[in-house]
Amino acid sequence: MKVMLSGGGTGGHIYPALALADVIKEKEPETAFLYVGSFRGVEKNIVPKTGIPFKQLHVQGFKRSLSLDNFKTVWLFLKAVKQAKKIIKDFQPDVVVGTGGYVSGAVLKAAQELHIPTVIHEQNSVAGVTNKFLAKGATKIGIAFPDAEAFFPAGKTELIGNPRAQEVAKMQSDFSWQTYGLSDDKKTLLIFGGSQGAPAINLATLEAIPAFNKRDYQVVLVAGPKRIDNFMRMLDEQGKILSANIKVLPYIDNMPAVMQKASVLVSRAGATSIAELTALGLPSILVPSPFVTGDHQTKNAKSLVDAGAALSIKEPDLNGESLVKAADALLTNDAQAKAMEGQSKKVGIRDAGDRFYHLIKEVID
Repeated sequence: MKVMLSGGGTGGHIYPALALADVIKEKEPETAFLYVGSFRGVEKNIVPKTGIPFKQLHVQGFKRSLSLDNFKTVWLFLKAVKQAKKIIKDFQPDVVVGTGGYVSGAVLKAAQELHIPTVIHEQNSVAGVTNKFLAKGATKIGIAFPDAEAFFPAGKTELIGNPRAQEVAKMQSDFSWQTYGLSDDKKTLLIFGGSQGAPAINLATLEAIPAFNKRDYQVVLVAGPKRIDNFMRMLDEQGKILSANIKVLPYIDNMPAVMQKASVLVSRAGATSIAELTALGLPSILVPSPFVTGDHQTKNAKSLVDAGAALSIKEPDLNGESLVKAADALLTNDAQAKAMEGQSKKVGIRDAGDRFYHLIKEVID
C-alpha cells in the first residue's frame, strides 16, 4: 500500500497524520509513505525526524480583510495544485489523506482531480476552511467530534476520533513527580497552556498562588520557555513566594507521560489536548482560546462539559479565584472527580487510529 499524507501549519494537523502512519506501519509494515507539507508550517521540523519522506509546497492562508495579498494566495494555491499533481504522479499513492491546513487543500484537490481516493480528517467540532472546501470531492471524511458531522455530507462521514488518542492510550508512563521535587502520593494539578504557555492562564495562576500555597494538593505550572522569566519576575514584584507544593516549569517534553500521573489538567481546548486527556480519562478544567478560527475551542470544550467530562472557564472569566474554585471542586471532591474521570473515558475514542485505518482501507478495497 502507498499512502500520501498532508497536513500542516500546527501540530494539531500534523500529529494525527503521524499517529495514523504508526498504526498503518503496525498493520502493514511494507506500506510506503510520503508526507507533503508546507515551507511555513512546523511540519518541516517535525516530519523529517520520523523518517517519513517529506516534500514541501509554497502555500499561504487568506487574509480576513480585503488585501492584495489574497491574489498571491490564490496564485500560490493553483501553483501548488500543479506541483502536487506531479508529486502524486511520481509517487502513485493508493490513497491521499489530509488532516487540515492550507497545504492539504492543494494536495487533496490535486488528488481529486486525478481521481485518486481521498480521505480527510477533521479534529475539531467546527470544520476548518480547508476541509469544508475539500468535502464535496472527498471519498470519505473522518471526524473527531459528533458536532462536526453537520458540516459534511452525511453519507461519507464517520465518527472515528483522533488517532492521537490511541497513541497516548497505549503509552506506558514511568514518570515520577519526584523528578521535580514533588510527591507521588499527593494529588497534582497540572496547568498547561500549550508548548509556549498561555499568558491568561499564567496570570490566573499567579493570582492563585497564595491560595494554592495553602492547599494539600500539588500544583505544577508549565509557563512556557519564553514566558517563565516574566512570570517569576511578576511573582517577585508582587512579593509572592512558592510553597514546596508548587513548581513552575518552562516546558515538559514528555507531556503525555506526565499527564498520566496528574489528577486534574488545566489546559486549552485544542483538538490534540482533548484527544489526549480523554484517552487517559483525565478530569480537566478547559480554558478555550478565544483567538482561533470559528471559536472552535469553545465548542470543543462544550462537548466535554455537556458530557460531564470537564469543567470550563471562559478566558474573560478566568482569574485566580475562578481557577482555585474549579481546582478545589475536583481535587477536594473525590466523588465528582471520579464521575468526571468516567465520563472523560466514555467520551474518548481509544481505538481512533484503528478506526482511521479501516476508513482508509474502505476507499482502497
